[in-house]
Amino acid sequence: MSYYVHDVPGRLRVKTPSVKGNPVKALQVEGLLSSKKGVLSVASNQTTGSVVINYDTSVASKKEILELLRVGGHFDPSKAVTNEQVIEDSFSKGGKWLSKAILGLVVDRVFDGTPLSLLAVIL
Repeated sequence: MSYYVHDVPGRLRVKTPSVKGNPVKALQVEGLLSSKKGVLSVASNQTTGSVVINYDTSVASKKEILELLRVGGHFDPSKAVTNEQVIEDSFSKGGKWLSKAILGLVVDRVFDGTPLSLLAVIL
């Protein structure tokens, strides 16, 4: 299972499988994070497995909050992806699809009306 992290200074959103569909774990995470000095608010969503933490950046840091979740068994940094990685992966997949579409169009145009046009269809 993967973990998702999105952050802007003072706001952190973490998707964690431990909270998804588990109201007991969601309350545990809320309690754990609420006890951290500098954490202003915590809201969990059991449907999505998302936890949103608002915090004072002069008192707490993203690194400290994620470490607290890790120690509590609610976060595995080795399985985490960030918003930037999700966007990069989407563009990469889109680029590959577009390249294949353009190549197919070029091959189709080059071999149109020739005996190799069947090959163009296969490609």
